[in-house]
Amino acid sequence: MRPWHRAPLPWPRFMTALRAAFVVALLLILAGLAVTWSAPSSANVTVATTTSARDSGLLDYLLPFFSEETGIGVRYVAVGTGQALDMGRRGDADVVIVHSPIEEAVFLAEGHGLCRSVVMQNEFLVVGPPSDPAGIRGLDNATVALGRILAVRAPFVSRGDNSGTHLLERRIWSWVGYQPTPVAEPWYREAGQGMAATLQIASELEGYTLTDSGTYAVYRTSLRLEIDVKNDPPLQNYYSVIPVNPVIHPGTNVDGAVALAKWLVSPRGQALIAGYEVNGQPIFHPIGQDGC
Repeated sequence: MRPWHRAPLPWPRFMTALRAAFVVALLLILAGLAVTWSAPSSANVTVATTTSARDSGLLDYLLPFFSEETGIGVRYVAVGTGQALDMGRRGDADVVIVHSPIEEAVFLAEGHGLCRSVVMQNEFLVVGPPSDPAGIRGLDNATVALGRILAVRAPFVSRGDNSGTHLLERRIWSWVGYQPTPVAEPWYREAGQGMAATLQIASELEGYTLTDSGTYAVYRTSLRLEIDVKNDPPLQNYYSVIPVNPVIHPGTNVDGAVALAKWLVSPRGQALIAGYEVNGQPIFHPIGQDGC
């Protein structure tokens, strides 16, 4: 991985700025957000992104290349897709990287998005404890799997955070014909956290959960969770990049946002995405549909 920062500058002149940056970063980390700065630039771009793009390690791998090759600095905030889109609606981000096509379409219809490019895909998985109390291992239909989990009231841990993963999970429950809630169903828990934390909770509780394949691949060796359901067409997981519309949010860095969006779907960005692996396993499949 290439470094985010240039060589250290003289201590006295930059001590105050360094301490201030450390305090800001610490406060944001305590608030549950992930923030990264790239090489210094007068054209920094702020990205609101889904936690799976961070937890999979992809952003920390990709963004240094973008900054070095374009001179554009990057700051990213990792939250659920719903929160990332809300940041875009408030003009608190220049560009969003998310993975919930229905909600993305609403964002664009509202006029908050300038354009949308599909960057890459992986898939969602249903994972669960080795004992598999619901008997779902080997299925390729998540709706059937969640129906069996419901039938035996096996522990299930939801993201519960309005993320793309959570929204898809709720959609699958609607196909089952039932919407569990933690108040009415003791077996159903809401983590209210990102994907990595939700996987850890599910592992500790010996429960099932819905996860993106990238984050699961990164944390697999530390979990007592096995893949139960995969290769279900509705569980294909598409990631898109959407620059925020400067007409509605005139303070945004539209040039930097569009530059990032176009770089991600360029041959260079797509080759880097294809080459990103965890334990020898590719995490994302590049798509590269330039809508900007």
